[in-house]
Amino acid sequence: MGNLYFEKTSKEEKLKNLNPKEETIKFLLDYSKALKVLPGEKEDFEMLLN
Repeated sequence: MGNLYFEKTSKEEKLKNLNPKEETIKFLLDYSKALKVLPGEKEDFEMLLN
């Protein structure tokens, strides 16, 4: 009965089907373009240029 509701997938199958959405890629690229990091003496300063 348990086999009807639960299907085991191997770790390789799970990793093979990982594809990001276009929106995710666009968001990350836009974010990385807008992020500016200025090094300071004790710590770095992060600024978002939007």
